[in-house]
Amino acid sequence: MPGRTSDDDEDGQRVGEAAQHPGGTPARSRLRRATALLVGATLFSGLVQARTAPPAYADTPDGRVVDVSVNSLSPTVPAKGDALTVTGTVTNKSKHAVSGAHVGVEIAPQGPLSSRSAIGDVSTGAPHSPTDGEEVPGHTVPVDDLPAGITRSFTLEIPVEDLDLGPDGVYQLGVSLTGQTRNRGYDEYLGIERTFLPWYPDGDAKPTRYTFLWPLVDRPHLAVRSEGDDQQSPIFLNDDLAKDLAPGGRLQQMVALGRDLPVTWVVDPDLLATVDAMTRRYQVAGPGGDLDHTTSGTGTEDAKRWLNSLKEAVAGEEVVALPFADPDIASIAHHGKDVPGTLNHLKTATELATATVEPILGVTPDTDVSWPVEGAVDSSIVDVATSAGADKVIARSDSLGESDDLHYTPTSARPIGGGTTAVVADAGLSKAFQGDMTKAGPSALAVQKYLAQTLMITMQAPDRQRSVVVAPQRMAKASQAQAMAQAITEVARSGWAETVDFSAAARATPDPRANRKVPGAGSYPKRLRKQELSTSSFREIQGTQGKLDDFMALLSKPDRVRTPFGNALMRSMSTEWRGSPRRSAAYRMAISDYLSDLMSLVYLLPKTGTLTLSGRSGTIPVTVKNELGQTVQGLELRLTSSQGNSLNPGDAQPVTVEGGHTRSLKFEGTAARNGLNTVTAQLYTADGAKFGYPITFQVDVTSITSTVMLVIAAGLLLLVLAGVRMYHQRKRRAAADGEDGDPDPSEDDAEDDADPSGDGDTGEDEDDAAEGTMGDRDGVLDEQPGDLAPDTSPESTDPSGTGEKVDR
Repeated sequence: MPGRTSDDDEDGQRVGEAAQHPGGTPARSRLRRATALLVGATLFSGLVQARTAPPAYADTPDGRVVDVSVNSLSPTVPAKGDALTVTGTVTNKSKHAVSGAHVGVEIAPQGPLSSRSAIGDVSTGAPHSPTDGEEVPGHTVPVDDLPAGITRSFTLEIPVEDLDLGPDGVYQLGVSLTGQTRNRGYDEYLGIERTFLPWYPDGDAKPTRYTFLWPLVDRPHLAVRSEGDDQQSPIFLNDDLAKDLAPGGRLQQMVALGRDLPVTWVVDPDLLATVDAMTRRYQVAGPGGDLDHTTSGTGTEDAKRWLNSLKEAVAGEEVVALPFADPDIASIAHHGKDVPGTLNHLKTATELATATVEPILGVTPDTDVSWPVEGAVDSSIVDVATSAGADKVIARSDSLGESDDLHYTPTSARPIGGGTTAVVADAGLSKAFQGDMTKAGPSALAVQKYLAQTLMITMQAPDRQRSVVVAPQRMAKASQAQAMAQAITEVARSGWAETVDFSAAARATPDPRANRKVPGAGSYPKRLRKQELSTSSFREIQGTQGKLDDFMALLSKPDRVRTPFGNALMRSMSTEWRGSPRRSAAYRMAISDYLSDLMSLVYLLPKTGTLTLSGRSGTIPVTVKNELGQTVQGLELRLTSSQGNSLNPGDAQPVTVEGGHTRSLKFEGTAARNGLNTVTAQLYTADGAKFGYPITFQVDVTSITSTVMLVIAAGLLLLVLAGVRMYHQRKRRAAADGEDGDPDPSEDDAEDDADPSGDGDTGEDEDDAAEGTMGDRDGVLDEQPGDLAPDTSPESTDPSGTGEKVDR
């Protein structure tokens, strides 16, 4: 019991004197003495309590008047003899000023936390409570008065030995502010931040082997359309990637930090190909995605520096390459695998991974790894992954969970049948840096919690060495990457951990007690299922692929189309479209529309007016134009008449047109009777599918007219009469010559030929008339106005003229 003070003695003396006052009876005196003693004891007890009791707890809705932020602990893992330095800030959230405040630290009295779940149960937002422990005496730092809304920083240093830490383990460390508000005139806890202090001075446990994946993944940036030059210079949908590659950008930070870390690189080959394209001249779409009005890209120099840095970072290190464009394995498994051609896209993406990574980075990657989004797996996802050549599937422990009777974290690798290994990443560690890490407080807390979890994993089974994989989010922000890098660095140099690459983790001896049963499709998270590509999306992709296959069969240089469209279709299945359904749909539509635009550059030139067929047969010309940069072949042009029993426009003809040229094909049409016919011209592929749009035109079949027949008959009659006349003249001359002698017959023949009638008329008019009639019957009319030569330059683009006639 605490001793009495001089003031207490003085009070007791006064009470005794009052009891002995003259005139009082003994009984009354004893009553007064007892009363005085009771009052004195009460006053004494209150005084002692006022001087020794801890502060009260803030009586506010959230229990905290002041927000305490711990921005750093140094060292993050203290050792014996160290001094722990705590820095942070305090912010007055109330409407009242805080005075007489100081910052102190508390160690939770229960000692080391007992489990990983106990770490998760520690709330950083709850008010101060007795379970936080007592403030460590003698190690506080005063804080100036805090007006409402004001923030002040603090630095507190305390020897580790004064924390009175016990055995190895994870301790809860509280950093609190105590002070007074104007409306409450006594000390109280006004705010606290809880964090974790790993303590491992003895270090006698078997270290856990950790594998940290370091992903380089980004969303698609390239448009399917490229420039029309020989290099097919790419067009980017935007220039956002240039910002990520610039100093301080997300991807720049990932490479700059990762090069000094013991990590396994996980790359999307499409990102490498995209950045490689940026190292040369590239264009960026205009406002609203305008591909016709592009601007020059700005990231060329940063792209060169980034690729060079990445090459240096991965030299001699393990690199895992995802399938090209990181296709959404879960979406394919749930909605796309039954759509023809979808699994072929996945296989192609896997094959393209090595062909892309090797020439760019100079390393041969591992391509037999599948990483479903967030490591969520079911049996159908595993089946699709293995069908594309993967024999290792990165899952996560919140998907492939453990039984309740397993009280430690098992080795990540485990066989799941069919020669496939599930590499189950730890969920708690993998999700540790998904929050906002832009401020020092949350970042420092995440690092300390990460360290605490890794130490707790080791302490769960200190005699059992295990191998644990950490697979963070695919697209970590720069601030998240910085926090991850700090945590990985601290774990790697701690005494309770070792680092190994992914291949070693996959080969680790499986724990016989670990779960090896892959969950069924019904266990897949609904939240993730809502983000998947739909079956109709995969059908749309396959429809575009079908059009592309038909189109490539017609081209002399199909690779100029196959590569950009094939890559674009793989990008349309990317995991990075999750959460962006409108952008995903717009991207697929852009691919289909651009392919249709290219196909429309091979077309039939339209005709205007009516063609006239003056007779029973004649040629009908139709012109095909090719505005592509390469030859089109394998098409067939067919003409059909609306009245097949009246006009047969001729047999189908094969079509071959060089790039940038036109070609006119002539069909031998035959007519059975007069009349107006509608003729349709249509291009077809080799398998009979229509190609492009048809054109229609009118053909008017007319018979030989009565006027023409009369002219022909008159000509024939003149010829017959002329022959009869010549015969009689020769006969008369022969008779006359017999009477007068025998003149030179050649002279007579010449005269007869010159004037068979004997009257000086040579008959030229009749012969000319006769020849003119034959010319109308047998001559060939000029080509129709507007029909082009069989093979012309690209400038010939006008439609056929009006009132044209068909050659006979």
